[in-house]
Amino acid sequence: MTDLETRELRYFIAVADELHFGRAAVQLSIAQPALSKAIRRMETRLGVPLFIRSSRHVELTPAGEALQEHGRHALNAVGAAVRKARRAGDSQAPLRLVLKPGGDAGLLSGLLAEYARQPDARRVDILFSGPADRADFLHDGRADVGLLYTPFDDLDGLAHETLHTEDRVAVVPSGHRLARRAAVRLSDLEGETLPRWRGIPGEHVTGPEVADVVQLFHMVTAGRMIGVLPRSLVEPVPAGLVSVPVTDAPPSSLVLAWPEQDRRPLVASFVAAALGPRRPAAVRPRVSLWRDAAESAG
Repeated sequence: MTDLETRELRYFIAVADELHFGRAAVQLSIAQPALSKAIRRMETRLGVPLFIRSSRHVELTPAGEALQEHGRHALNAVGAAVRKARRAGDSQAPLRLVLKPGGDAGLLSGLLAEYARQPDARRVDILFSGPADRADFLHDGRADVGLLYTPFDDLDGLAHETLHTEDRVAVVPSGHRLARRAAVRLSDLEGETLPRWRGIPGEHVTGPEVADVVQLFHMVTAGRMIGVLPRSLVEPVPAGLVSVPVTDAPPSSLVLAWPEQDRRPLVASFVAAALGPRRPAAVRPRVSLWRDAAESAG
């Protein structure tokens, strides 16, 4: 039998992350000999070594590296399933909406007001994410719906509807060479220092790391970099900075996203309210039918 228990996977991931049995044992609040025995039982059951051990060094084998990657996904999936099951059984659970600070394009109050008019509306808890982990909140069950930006956020595995599309602007100090331009092109930005967003891969971007728009504004004001952002994230423009439209930058869209397999009335009601009368008639019946199906199943 090669099946592994969730507890064993948790033990293995702790050792794989720490590469030290002692530290992993402390993290797990178990004795180190018990942890070592558990890992050896896993290796025996799987028929492959997971670690190369010496008196001074612990290293993952190729099999261990594979189990670390896929085991982490498995643990996340189990955790998400447990959270969703508990929430499905709680008829009073609030709806949880994730977004980044200021990342609502000015639509949030209207969305909440429209949802509040629904007969089945619940309290909405607002969760604030980092620069790049909103999709993670949805995948692991921490949030039910989210406001994400394309093309920046990964929408794999998520259903979504576009709420707002806007152009992108360059944010520069008021004394910058481009500050008096009516518009610029991406080629005009060549040679400028751009930020590295924390958690977002960018191998060709070598500027200072920033975690949010506020940090970016401080760095631009200090003359350390410039930024290119969706227009709504820059309005109102902070003192000492200027926003200049970038005419050939791909547009940015704010989307409402949720896990594509989630058919709960809780989510369907919020999506239908968010789309509302602003959406084309061809879209509204589809959402209505989806909500009816969800209510029948739920």
